[in-house]
Amino acid sequence: MPCYPINLQISGRPCMVVGGGSVAQRKVGALLAAGGMVTVVSPALTKQLASLVEDKSIIHIARSYRQGDVNGFFMVICATDNKSVNKWAAEEGMGAGALVNVTDAPELGNFSVPSQISHGDLLLTISTGGKSPALAKKLREELAERYGPEYGIYLELVAKAREQIKEQLSTAKERESFWRRTLDQEVIILLKEGKIKEAEAKIKNAIGCTRTQS
Repeated sequence: MPCYPINLQISGRPCMVVGGGSVAQRKVGALLAAGGMVTVVSPALTKQLASLVEDKSIIHIARSYRQGDVNGFFMVICATDNKSVNKWAAEEGMGAGALVNVTDAPELGNFSVPSQISHGDLLLTISTGGKSPALAKKLREELAERYGPEYGIYLELVAKAREQIKEQLSTAKERESFWRRTLDQEVIILLKEGKIKEAEAKIKNAIGCTRTQS
């Protein structure tokens, strides 16, 4: 069944991860990076998760999952090595209105997590609907090589210049045309080489030319 793609803002939202192994660890890391408030339910934790508990970065409920644990959570990730527990927690979570992902059986939840590449505010996602994880991995590797950290830096420079461009170019079409002209290979090469000031100067020069033309 086709999925509807969406990017969620989960900053400050309560998120539960059921499980404390390596898969749960990866999920916790992603949730924290997005600003989620994470609670982990598991009798045991990886060393990294235990460290996050010590740092008070996450809350740990040191036992197996119990009925009602998911109540009040915006998102629930089921990541234990027990399929029955994952299914139980998923059903309860969806019944409580939560967004639910089951790591080893996405069809049991109501959302799946695509393969992704992240550079600052740049986020590229790849999904094959679970039909070919190998293809998703291959595409991710190709995109990661094509779109490196320099594109995330470019976005930061763009953010600084957006308001100025809005003042000078009144229509969305004009602004789109400007950014298409500005995002050329020379800017990207400069950023890839770490020459951020030079790239920023090139963008500012393009803005100056726009002011002259107007």
